[in-house]
Amino acid sequence: MASPPQNSDLIFPAADVAGELNPGRNTHFHVDPTSSEVDASKEQAEAKQKKNERQKKDALQTIKSAIIISGIVVAVAGAAFAITKKLREK
Repeated sequence: MASPPQNSDLIFPAADVAGELNPGRNTHFHVDPTSSEVDASKEQAEAKQKKNERQKKDALQTIKSAIIISGIVVAVAGAAFAITKKLREK
């Protein structure tokens, strides 16, 4: 028989058999902190980008609304002048 190794660093860690065989029941899992920080920073960047795009769309929408409303006002004023001119000619 072989003798146990002298250095304990060479021994494999004990396996969680129940957790490996039933992954749905395993609630004790390790999260890599580096990858979760990267994921969180990506989510924050995406949220910031969406917010900026939404603000740009809102600005464009207000400009479009202002142009349409001013166009309607000019058309109504033109129609009013045309009507008063026709009424004066009669």
